[in-house]
Amino acid sequence: MENNQPALSGLKREDFQKQVNGKEVDLYFLRNANGCEVAVTNYGGSLVAIMVPDRDGNMANVIQGHDNIDDCVNSPEPFLSTLVGRYGNRICHGKFTLNGKQYNLAINNGPNHLHGGPTGFHARVWDAEQVNEHTLVLRYVSAYYEEGFPGELSMTVMYTWTDDNELIIDYKGKTNKKTIVNMTSHGFFSLTGIANPTPSQEDVLCTINADFYVPIDENCIPTGEIRSVKGTPFDFTEPHTVGERINADHEQIKNGAGYDHCYVLNKREPGELSFAAKIVEPKSGRTMEVYTTEPGVQFYSDNWADGYKGQHGATFGKRSGLCFEAQHFPDSPNRAHFPSVVLNPGEVYTQKTVYKFGVE
Repeated sequence: MENNQPALSGLKREDFQKQVNGKEVDLYFLRNANGCEVAVTNYGGSLVAIMVPDRDGNMANVIQGHDNIDDCVNSPEPFLSTLVGRYGNRICHGKFTLNGKQYNLAINNGPNHLHGGPTGFHARVWDAEQVNEHTLVLRYVSAYYEEGFPGELSMTVMYTWTDDNELIIDYKGKTNKKTIVNMTSHGFFSLTGIANPTPSQEDVLCTINADFYVPIDENCIPTGEIRSVKGTPFDFTEPHTVGERINADHEQIKNGAGYDHCYVLNKREPGELSFAAKIVEPKSGRTMEVYTTEPGVQFYSDNWADGYKGQHGATFGKRSGLCFEAQHFPDSPNRAHFPSVVLNPGEVYTQKTVYKFGVE
């Protein structure tokens, strides 16, 4: 299939073809044997469409995105379904120490550093190579001290769209100086299909393969504790609807304004690719399973969206998307007992996360 055949998503390449910060932006389509489609732009590696069927075969876009590059650049949600780096999630006061030296990062979320800073990987134009109709490779070299991080980091991210409707995201990174890395993909998933308005996802059934989670303070920074989910609104070891306990009278729910917490995934061994989460949308029958090599997944219930506009007139209101951001834990550089996010020269940073779509 050619990249210029009409897109199932109704997106047009020319609406994304523009120079941003002196580099060419484009839109790339991945297609599989089922006629399902993923659309990605190399601006921030943003996933702008995932077209999959419901139980009756009706196709819809199940990820929130924009329909042109200007809206991507100026989005009210800068991390809307983008890649995130160098550091996904929050670092307390934007400070950490490495080799006895303190580094200061941008403060862009209350008193904290969030998601690599305002000009992190989500706001960079990646070099793109479409290998075949299933595969897109993105590359970016993050300069020494970019957003305050030490070391020059060379990152490669590969998107693969399989005939099993699996979106596989493979990350590889190398540095020339000791640094920290915690990449993620910040997909805002709406299994109902995006619409005007995109329905709340509170009726979606959710399972998360985690007996523990990372509690946060009122600034969304980990307290340092690893707490059991048992008997709390955070227990998704058995399926519950997202909305069932989202407004519970619970300190942690209040601190996150809903769910905005990192789950400690159940693993037999560190780094194994294993089941992390599953969501089922009852009306459409659409399902999504998440598998990852990462120790954690941040479950975010889109608590702050205000009905801003997305592609083709869709609007994205509060709790209209669900995020499962596979990652290391927030504020890890300042928590010696959390799994390390340090990358040394000569080592390779790797991560694999799979989002698999189906119907029930």
